Amino acid sequence: MGAWVLSLWTLGVHAADPNVVLDQWFAAQTNLRSWSADFTQTRALKALTQPLVTQGHLSFAMPKSFRWELGRPAKTIAMRHDDEMYVVYPLLKRAEHYPMGTNAPSEWRDMTSLLDAGFPKNRAAFAAAFRLVSSSETNGTWLLVLQPRSLFAQKMLKELRVNLHTNDFSLRSHEMIFIDGSSMRNDFTNAVWNPSLEQSLFSWKPDPHFKVLEPLGK
Repeated sequence: MGAWVLSLWTLGVHAADPNVVLDQWFAAQTNLRSWSADFTQTRALKALTQPLVTQGHLSFAMPKSFRWELGRPAKTIAMRHDDEMYVVYPLLKRAEHYPMGTNAPSEWRDMTSLLDAGFPKNRAAFAAAFRLVSSSETNGTWLLVLQPRSLFAQKMLKELRVNLHTNDFSLRSHEMIFIDGSSMRNDFTNAVWNPSLEQSLFSWKPDPHFKVLEPLGK
């Protein structure tokens, strides 16, 4: 046991008071209006010997507007604004439309809330969606290991790992570990705090040349 503890200390890994870390994180979020960053997405699948690595860009505006662009040029674009979300596949001329408000199935709302984990509005909203399993600090970052409270999400997701910079509590990485052993991690770079973002960035008007599907039905 002594050697194990010494090894952790040598690596610079320190346990943190979870309440202090969360309070500081939530306090930092009060000044957040928008955020943008490039990211590298790494998907590890049990069926593949090598992970899939893709570059992308994320734009986010409080409270829940986002735009994920995956690939350069973008092969998949996910946009949320108000009570709807579109997932657009430009090369395929296809899109999927999802309701995001109270009319959406609760299971769908639970899963999409995982995308908001890096930008909590407040302690109450965070506590309603997640349980903090552990927190630790190493090499200038906080690692928060979370579990979703939704029973539906727990059937697919084992845990969610959020990495924050210790100096300003901005998001460094976001990783989902799934029940089947696969994972999806996004590492963020070139982040800009409170950039000026047009609302049109987060919405999409169906193009007549695109086939728009309603996976959840109406």
